[in-house]
Amino acid sequence: MAFANIFKRKISTPDIDSSSTSIENEKNANTRVNLTELESLSSGEKKLDHIFQDPVVAAHYREVYENTNYECKDYFDPEFTWTEEEERRVGWKIDWYVTFWAFAMFMALDIDRYNIQQALSDNMLDDLNLTTNDYNLGKTVNLVSFLAAELPSQLISKWIGPDIWIPAQLVLWSAVSMSQAWMKGRQGFLVTRALVGALQGGFIPDVCLWMSYFYTSKEFPSRLSLFYIANPLGSIVASLLAFALLKVNTSGMKEGWRWLFLIEGAATLIIGIMSFFKMPASVVQTKTWYRKKGWFTEREELLIVNKVLRDDPSKGDMHNREPVGPKELLTSLLDYDLWPVYFIRILGDIGSTPVQSYLTLTLRKLGFSTFDTNALTIPANVLQIISMVITGWLSEIVNQRAYALAITPIWVLACLFPLRYWKGAQKDIWGTYTILTILLGHTPTWPLSISWISANSNSVRARAVSAAIVNMFSQAGAIASANIYRMDDAPLYHRGNEQLIAIAFGALAMCIISKIYYIQRNKYKERKWSALTIEEQEDYISNSTDEGNKRLDFRFVH
Repeated sequence: MAFANIFKRKISTPDIDSSSTSIENEKNANTRVNLTELESLSSGEKKLDHIFQDPVVAAHYREVYENTNYECKDYFDPEFTWTEEEERRVGWKIDWYVTFWAFAMFMALDIDRYNIQQALSDNMLDDLNLTTNDYNLGKTVNLVSFLAAELPSQLISKWIGPDIWIPAQLVLWSAVSMSQAWMKGRQGFLVTRALVGALQGGFIPDVCLWMSYFYTSKEFPSRLSLFYIANPLGSIVASLLAFALLKVNTSGMKEGWRWLFLIEGAATLIIGIMSFFKMPASVVQTKTWYRKKGWFTEREELLIVNKVLRDDPSKGDMHNREPVGPKELLTSLLDYDLWPVYFIRILGDIGSTPVQSYLTLTLRKLGFSTFDTNALTIPANVLQIISMVITGWLSEIVNQRAYALAITPIWVLACLFPLRYWKGAQKDIWGTYTILTILLGHTPTWPLSISWISANSNSVRARAVSAAIVNMFSQAGAIASANIYRMDDAPLYHRGNEQLIAIAFGALAMCIISKIYYIQRNKYKERKWSALTIEEQEDYISNSTDEGNKRLDFRFVH
């Protein structure tokens, strides 16, 4: 985080001829500088290792944590130290207990959210007497419901705790998912699409907020990339399951797609029940009656809490069972400094979504069988997993968000142009398939935009709301994308692909604009901060009414 670059002691090295009087004068000018610091000054400046080495800052945040009754407040220790080896070992523990289970839950969501595509390949639309426009409507209803539930779900999660609300979501939507096995027609299709969307809405920001309790802002992008692998991997697993489940045919339930919904929904129910026992409320609340030893030792708990707080002190400014009030909600909604990321997300998520949604239908129209179609969706998902992990790792190494996200629209444009203007699309089915596979293998905007918005929120309240809003923009993009490919534009969708090309150019421009915006905002803050004296900076730290990312001592990640 930018804090470590801001809190510095800007003082002059004492004259060689000066006696202890000069040191005493230095101490009077700045009571936070001790003799050890003075001896280690280089070029007239001492850079602190972490912001809590500044006693004024430490005292301020200790008071904040006490006032909010932050669940980890008793573990806050500015003097606590640890080794890199200890941090590495505890990092593996967190990845196993937190990221892996978040990944497992997301797999369950994606299988239940996207198994409709496998059902399409088994002639579900014909069995229910539905058209592709009915399918578009169902997708739109699902996405609208998903979007409408994002923010309310996040507020509920912040109120009662993600460790309770997230497992409850899993159990509830699994029941609806299983009920799709008994759909009879258009009405049942639309109702179940709406309910699945409403109950799944908010799951992603809920989980991301829970994960952020365990990781620093630098560690978060790569972990979110691993978390989001569930999306393409879920599609792969769903395709593999479809090979077996779509062949099931009984006298009571003849269509294989009905068994698909029933069995995959039952698997989600099991994961949902397990999640009640797999999700602690916080780092220091892993011990319980069924897990007596907890996940971490007391020293490991101290390490995690202080590492996270030194990276971002705002993560302790709210209790994990404290609801977001109306005033704070409105403030977060109107936070213009987060809008650039929202706009990147909506444009980036439209990207190739229509191509993805229609992939199984397109492959069937190109002449592939039901089972070949499901198998042919796998390579694109494998490529997406690889590109997502590489991009997440790269953004962590170079600490660049805007440039990393710009990779997506560039990739999409490189594939959309031949898809739109190649005249042999219908004749060379394997050539068309190759273009589609490469196009859909691009890294998505999801993990980097979530970690970016989290880093730039600078308060738990803002983070809870912004995580929901960025996903609402994502769903808004999905709603728009659900209506880009239309029946009168089939089968090559030239008009739709031209629209996608224009949107990709917009996403690329937005990445560049966002980079410039955050650089200029940081320069403005630096000018204001540097104009303050040491005493004025101390007073600002302790008494300023500025909050979150509006504080002068905060710098935006870009």
